[in-house]
Amino acid sequence: MLLLSAFHMAFGASAETNEEKIVELRKKIEELNRQAEQYRGTVLQKQQQAKTLKGQIDLMNSQILRLESEINITEKRITTSEIQISDLEEQIFNTTKSIAQQKAAIGEAMAYLYERDHMSLVAALLKNPSLSDFAQQAQQVSTLNEKLTELLTNLKEQKIKLEEQKIGVEQKKTELEILNDRQAAQRGALQGSKTEKNKLLTTTKGQEAQYQKLLAEVQRQEAAFFEELRKFETDAVNNGKIIAHVTANAVPPRGTKIFSSPYHDSHQTTQGYGMTAYAKRGAYNGAAHNGWDVVSGCASPIFSIGTGKVLASGFNNGFGNWVAIRHDGGGGMVSIYAHMQRGTNRAIGTTVDADTVIGYEGTTGNSTGCHLHLSLYRDFFTYISPKNGQLNFNYFDGSVNPLDYIKN
Repeated sequence: MLLLSAFHMAFGASAETNEEKIVELRKKIEELNRQAEQYRGTVLQKQQQAKTLKGQIDLMNSQILRLESEINITEKRITTSEIQISDLEEQIFNTTKSIAQQKAAIGEAMAYLYERDHMSLVAALLKNPSLSDFAQQAQQVSTLNEKLTELLTNLKEQKIKLEEQKIGVEQKKTELEILNDRQAAQRGALQGSKTEKNKLLTTTKGQEAQYQKLLAEVQRQEAAFFEELRKFETDAVNNGKIIAHVTANAVPPRGTKIFSSPYHDSHQTTQGYGMTAYAKRGAYNGAAHNGWDVVSGCASPIFSIGTGKVLASGFNNGFGNWVAIRHDGGGGMVSIYAHMQRGTNRAIGTTVDADTVIGYEGTTGNSTGCHLHLSLYRDFFTYISPKNGQLNFNYFDGSVNPLDYIKN
């Protein structure tokens, strides 16, 4: 009994210590979240001021501060999840042990009852010194029956509890995997931001004129890319080189807000849909901007705008890492998420919803800074680029304004 009491005291102290650690970690996470939100606001504000070299450097410095803060938050969340997983696994161990003990007790009781039931009256009387002893044992059998019923009921409850604990561990482990993935994205974005900042300072030598030349060259390259893209897209349609092709059954009227925002955090529009000021300058070789450019911050998690299945994903020089999702709503419209930091970890055919992280904000492909390019299609197809074998998707026809359907 003393040993058992000591065990319970030690376990109780351990649980209490872990609970205190979790409370303290949560307090730190709350403080860091407030700080990160301030940094995020600064980043979004400076996004609009990045048309000069100083503005771009200020933006990069703000992004670095924000990422360092969010990495700290993620580390605290990972530690919290690891403590909770450890606690749950210890509870599972104790519950399993308790179930084993109860099974052993039930086994002994069943063996005794079996022996009792198969003993003849004469043998029972010979085995007991007196009739009163026999009667007393009969009473004990009745009590044993009651205890056995109680043990069986308790065993069922323990089994249910064990199943709940296992579900709890599985959920926590899934959460931990997501946190680890997000931390990897944040660390990658942090290193990328520092590298880009150093590269920018080296290329421009700190001169505004050099920075403006750099921006002009980027726009020239972008226009050349879209000129080439138009030719490839036309060739794919005319010569039957289309791979995946999805046409929505019926597109809802404009203003039907059936989809959610791709960000759960604060975000800001940097370019809308259609003939924007940037598009009018010839950035897309005379075409309109076919999506919505939105910023939350490098490595911010990107969520599917609605329930659906992953249709296609890939990388190309224009849109970087991208993924396409065919939605159950909107008659089967397709959403595209481009410039992600790395390829999605969601396999083709995977079901996703508005709470599913499908990637992280990045600046891959033809991009001058972290942002998400989101397009929504009533008619969507993919084809292979004859130039480099990359998987492209249609740009010039088939899209609709995503902001007509997203609750932003």
